[in-house]
Amino acid sequence: MSTLAPAPQRRSPAGPKAEQRVRDILRAGREVFAERGYERATTTEVAQRLGVSEATVFTYFRSKRELCVRVIQDWYDEIIAAIEAGLPREAPVREQLEFVVLTHLRLFLVQGTGLCALVLSEGRTKGQDLGEGFVELQRRYTAPLMDLLARGQQAGEVRSDIPLRLLRSLVFGPMEHMLWEVVITGRQMDVAQSARDLVALLWPALQAPDRELQRLRRLREDVQAALARQ
Repeated sequence: MSTLAPAPQRRSPAGPKAEQRVRDILRAGREVFAERGYERATTTEVAQRLGVSEATVFTYFRSKRELCVRVIQDWYDEIIAAIEAGLPREAPVREQLEFVVLTHLRLFLVQGTGLCALVLSEGRTKGQDLGEGFVELQRRYTAPLMDLLARGQQAGEVRSDIPLRLLRSLVFGPMEHMLWEVVITGRQMDVAQSARDLVALLWPALQAPDRELQRLRRLREDVQAALARQ
């Protein structure tokens, strides 16, 4: 089945004022969708917050669905950019994984739980309300982790006997559960400690088995060498 990219905007911004108008609509849209969720959000409220007519919103976006997809797309782009800019690519894969997990948890919650709940709920329903464009956004969003895991396999640090899509689910599944707990209970999360704990739990399952064996062999050799010097 082919995937559909998000529908294009009704009108491309033709100048600085139009570009600013789009940014304003997206900002207000992010606020409304975060507060109301997809079903209860309306383009009327988006327009009211900007002090413009609803027709102005429809000048740039064909529908509420298109506006919501664009809001989520921009949010995903921010997270992806933060990962790509800060990822310590020369570090061991485990350290890179901890950075990815930390960045996801932190940025999912930095806007509060509203957008977090919106994305998690739409993802759980497979984007039925927002269409296949949302599914494509999810693929883009998970791409940095997939790339990291693929590089880890090539370097021999990540197990290669399990498909990448299952390894991806192994990482995102617990993160989703942790975020849902925050959304539902309202409890605060120690994001940095939670990221460290999650990676400590996941890494033995992700790590290439022979890597652990090599580590134990080096440890044994080090111990034997230390004993021989005594």
